[in-house]
Amino acid sequence: MVHMTSISRESDEIARTLQESLQASNGTAGSIAAPVVRSFAFSMVAISILFLVNAYLSFWQGWPGVPTLFGHLGWFGVEAPSKPLAGDAVTLGWVQLGLYVGALTAVIVFVLRTPHRRLQEDSEILFALTGYIIRWAFFSVLLIGVADMVVSFLRVEGTLQYVLGTDIAKNMGRPSYRGEFVHYPMMVVSLVIAKYTRTLGFTWLALLIVAAEVQIVIARFVFSYEQAFMGDLVRFWYGALFLFASPYTLIKEGHVRVDILYASFSQRGKAWTNVLGCLFLGLPLCWTILTRGMWGRSNVITGPLLSYEVTQSGYGLYVKYLLAGFLMIFAFCMLIQFMGYLLRNAAVLLREPGNTSEPRPNTAGSVVG
Repeated sequence: MVHMTSISRESDEIARTLQESLQASNGTAGSIAAPVVRSFAFSMVAISILFLVNAYLSFWQGWPGVPTLFGHLGWFGVEAPSKPLAGDAVTLGWVQLGLYVGALTAVIVFVLRTPHRRLQEDSEILFALTGYIIRWAFFSVLLIGVADMVVSFLRVEGTLQYVLGTDIAKNMGRPSYRGEFVHYPMMVVSLVIAKYTRTLGFTWLALLIVAAEVQIVIARFVFSYEQAFMGDLVRFWYGALFLFASPYTLIKEGHVRVDILYASFSQRGKAWTNVLGCLFLGLPLCWTILTRGMWGRSNVITGPLLSYEVTQSGYGLYVKYLLAGFLMIFAFCMLIQFMGYLLRNAAVLLREPGNTSEPRPNTAGSVVG
């Protein structure tokens, strides 16, 4: 009997030791995995921001760009430019490359200096950033749509020169002039509005689209009046509604998924599905849109933006080039949201203390009122 009791005690001690070892190994794995996930997520966001910055420097300001620098140096098998870089161009290329190196270094330093930050906290930062960008985009398309509609209406009715003067009225027929002196100032105003108010959102934009459609029907069938800018406004706002609301809908779990399978998964199974989906489906999609759309001057995003492309429908709105920009904002915001989604679900997998059992809706920077 004594012998059996001794064996039982030894078994309990072995089981306790194994459990402590497993807990220690899980803690070690978690302590390694969390910084890796944080570094990856913030690096993707930083690289995407600098990709857009360098696209602006390369295509709008005439800087050489990192690929051209690599070709000039003969690195990574990149084709050499037709004309070798010289003088300041080489320096500017190194500056553009240095932006990427500096950003990645800053991300690593930030992660190492904040080892106790929770993944959930970091995800909320990314959600708040996207929320601000989307609010800015919403107010931009709202103000630009109304302002451009008024200008187009006065112009088609031949009264714009009486309101703004002959010279300005003539310049309003130039896409670049209207973009620089009407659209861009509205974007700056929207930055301020988005910072201090959250009362308007995509519910109101959907209502405005319906009102614009009703106005077209009434004007056409009651007053026999129809102009190109009326249909352009509906398309402009509808494109914004669809593309800008997508990142917000992702965090609200509003996108359609195969719930026949997903609904039966455990909490960790759902988290694994979301993490793998972000890494192998969401992230490649966003980078495909950004690179295919902005790799060169004539690509589908940079081309219209550089040329202030407009429709060929006479006195329509001068906003077609902004529709190409919608794709850029969509891909950029979705990338940030995917990384926030990745962090939130990684917190579930790593059993982060204080993490909720189910991913909760975003409350940092809500886009709707």
